[in-house]
Amino acid sequence: MSEFSGTRIIGGRTFDFSRQVAVMAIVNRTPDSFHDKGRTFALDKAVEAVRAAASEGADWIDIGGVPFAPGPEVSAAEELDRVLPVVEAARDLAVISVDTFRPEVAAEVIRHGAAVINDTSGLRDPAMADAVAGTDAQLVICHSLAAPRTLYPSPQYRDVTIEVADFLREKVALALSRGVRHDQIIIDPGHDLNKNTLHSLELTRRLDEIAAIGYPLLAALSNKDFIGETLDRPQQERLAGTLATVVFSMLRGARIMRVHDVRAAYDAIRMTEAMLGWREPAYLKHNI
Repeated sequence: MSEFSGTRIIGGRTFDFSRQVAVMAIVNRTPDSFHDKGRTFALDKAVEAVRAAASEGADWIDIGGVPFAPGPEVSAAEELDRVLPVVEAARDLAVISVDTFRPEVAAEVIRHGAAVINDTSGLRDPAMADAVAGTDAQLVICHSLAAPRTLYPSPQYRDVTIEVADFLREKVALALSRGVRHDQIIIDPGHDLNKNTLHSLELTRRLDEIAAIGYPLLAALSNKDFIGETLDRPQQERLAGTLATVVFSMLRGARIMRVHDVRAAYDAIRMTEAMLGWREPAYLKHNI
């Protein structure tokens, strides 16, 4: 494991990614979000979801104001109006991450306490690196081909894993050239983002090749379409498939899991850590 993927202090909390997996909860203040379909768009519902995620064991909470998927334009001002109150509510509960592709939004949320910027556009705007450079925030660099909010039908790859890895290496070099430190970078292969189900399955099977790039690896797998298409399950019936994918990805090197169902993912992740010898049981009573 690279020195850049070991122990880090993020949002005032220490994570040893050599033997620990962070549970990243998802809270979206959007009316058109992928999974919850606007369930937490209202501010009171978003704050309630933040508190519930923290109580269920979330280490990080990823707050989004604009989905990656195609949809109507949302201005930077509106995005900030959506996310800043939730950042404030989450500040003392977990590491705060904000899912945004706008540098001006990133700079503002960092000033308000966000410790992670989750850029699903993969530094499409290089100014995102400038917004993070010189701060203590982490930058998630995610693979995608299309600009956010735009269609990209029938994506083609000769070798999806090699091409994703090459993209991530290129974008890491870009971030470093603009002043982002090695110990601020996290990578994400972008399951289902401009990829079909076969691409996402192949990426998951070879996730160790992405982890070998040498930075903490985030896997955003939860309830995604590649799970639904593989199992023939509608979106609200993908929890078992999600948990299988989470555990498999841990064993392939993923160290941050972005999930909707925090309690179930927490238990699957912590149990896997214990079986790997990374953590002790919560208590010992049976046959003692």
